[in-house]
Amino acid sequence: MIQSVRQTYNQAFSPERYRAFLDAIHADLPGQLDFRVAETPVFVPKSLTDKLLAACDDIVNVITGEQFTELTEKAIPAGQRVPNEQPDDLSNHTQFMAIDFAICRDEQGELTPQLIELQGFPSMYAFQPYIADQFRAHFPIPDNLSHLFNVDSNDTYLQHLRRLIVGLCDPEEVILLEIFPEKQKTRIDFALTKRYLGIDAVCLTKIKKQDRKLYYEKDGRLIHIKRIYNRLIFDDLQNFPDLQTEFTLTDDVDVEWVGHPNWFFRISKYTLPLLNSPYVPPSYYLSSLVEYPADLDNYVLKPLYSFAGSGVKLSISSADLDAIPESERHNYLLQRKVRYEPVIQAPDGLIKCEIRMLFVWHKREPRPLLLTNLARLSRGEMIGVRFNKDFDWVGGTVGFFEQ
Repeated sequence: MIQSVRQTYNQAFSPERYRAFLDAIHADLPGQLDFRVAETPVFVPKSLTDKLLAACDDIVNVITGEQFTELTEKAIPAGQRVPNEQPDDLSNHTQFMAIDFAICRDEQGELTPQLIELQGFPSMYAFQPYIADQFRAHFPIPDNLSHLFNVDSNDTYLQHLRRLIVGLCDPEEVILLEIFPEKQKTRIDFALTKRYLGIDAVCLTKIKKQDRKLYYEKDGRLIHIKRIYNRLIFDDLQNFPDLQTEFTLTDDVDVEWVGHPNWFFRISKYTLPLLNSPYVPPSYYLSSLVEYPADLDNYVLKPLYSFAGSGVKLSISSADLDAIPESERHNYLLQRKVRYEPVIQAPDGLIKCEIRMLFVWHKREPRPLLLTNLARLSRGEMIGVRFNKDFDWVGGTVGFFEQ
């Protein structure tokens, strides 16, 4: 999106150089990279950077409001509320937040962000500084562009992650919780979390419970778990209905969550109708609508409790909405469509882009802190792996921002 930088990058690009870039990652982290990394970063001009920051501020202002926790009590599904959110109001907030924006054009033809989704849940926090360094090592990236915000280096960035995730504990007493972590597409992030912070990824099935205490086994030793860096969501567990475990997420146990599972629901699609900003498309709970928007073809229907684009309907009619039973309507969101603008110049045309802004929120701090970003490129109708099969110049990447 910065024309001079894009031109220099594309002239320097070659398939052989891209292969060397991937080979370096595979050599450094054998068997860990299991998703497509795009051929290019995103180069974000200052005018768009400023709009992204303004959009984030609009959203953070709502999430930090005094009534936010009360307004999102119903976001947590029955049977999925986890005890012990936080002992005091000043610390009862998410510890991770990711805000996804489509890059679009406004009526004046200027690039502008439009909110797609947001989540109070960790993303690829360890992978993003790593992949930024890999791009710099293999391709021409100007020194005046940065993948970071509010910190001066990856080392300072990692200090924030260590403070948030490990805290004052011995790293052995902190685990990254997942279900079969060695099989997850994002396992390269788990490996880098281990490298940077010294904490192991532990499967839910490996956790032992004694009264209210949790343990895991390492090198023949039983280690007391004091903090859980949670990367497990209830939606994933539904894929394993016969899973046998000593510990379930809803158990009342003596452990500190980093981020607490309830905030996965509080900051989610459920939050969208609470937001009011030029960077947020109008969104409505289906159950709250007395009548449908007249231009229904400009809206998309999203289940509140599905993820990675599952269940999203891009074309809907009044009959489709009427067919949803009254008892289920509160589980659906109607959101005005966002039209991605192809803005990334590939050798054979223009590509769509989505940018995820990544925050941490330390205890007793008044607001979350923006630290880095993740970007995704797409040639398909939606962002996501299944919409981009067999394409090149698509996949996960990172943004370098003019600030």
